[in-house]
Amino acid sequence: MNKKILVVDDEHNIRLLLKEELTDEGYDVIMAENGEKALEMIASEKPDLITLDIKMPGEDGLSILRRIREIEYDLPVIICSAYSVYKSDFSAVAADHYVVKSSNFDELKNKIKDILSYEM
Repeated sequence: MNKKILVVDDEHNIRLLLKEELTDEGYDVIMAENGEKALEMIASEKPDLITLDIKMPGEDGLSILRRIREIEYDLPVIICSAYSVYKSDFSAVAADHYVVKSSNFDELKNKIKDILSYEM
């Protein structure tokens, strides 16, 4: 059975691109455009890992990360943001990894592979 990844990003094109990249790697990918939808999907879909953007309208990714940790403490979360400045934010420490978005998804795919293969 394939591992399921929840991609949380407010940018439609980023979600689609990540879905394509991760599907090509053999993962089942589900998507959410904001934190509230992500929390609903965590409860209903039970993903194995989450990639989470920080800068989103409404509740930001760091706030959503805190809420995820309250309900699913061991669920792996990778912050995937275009802003490296948040790497030093204390709230980001709760994430398993922090990846700066780029046109090359190798770093993100390698982190996902490391985390999910470690869990097996």
